[in-house]
Amino acid sequence: MRPVTVVCEDRTGLLADVSYILSKSNININSLDVHVVGGKAVISLEVKDPKKAQTILEKNGFSTVNLEAIVIKLSNKFRTIGEVKALLESKRVKAENISEISSDVNNGVFAITVNKPRKASRLLEQFMVCSC
Repeated sequence: MRPVTVVCEDRTGLLADVSYILSKSNININSLDVHVVGGKAVISLEVKDPKKAQTILEKNGFSTVNLEAIVIKLSNKFRTIGEVKALLESKRVKAENISEISSDVNNGVFAITVNKPRKASRLLEQFMVCSC
């Protein structure tokens, strides 16, 4: 199951707003992970119907990441996105698109779309934002 990932400026009440909007549409949040990097909140939500949740959140002004993307968080001290791309390529997984979501002096959060998402998810499990 793919998580829905919301990216927006961090603020007080953000989780309450997301939860309220989804609950009004009768969508239950099964689990969630939140990371704040570079002043942006990256919220990954596991829900039963990710497409419906994504549509509702976007209609209410929230930015979301492509449902096909794998969202990872890298510590600037240990890994670079180039090393991650090399790891994927060494296992015959092609990174089709890599986008930086947010970064600060300690961490970077990236969305990666690949040709073999299951294999990439296994390879990148330790870096994935959602451990849902």
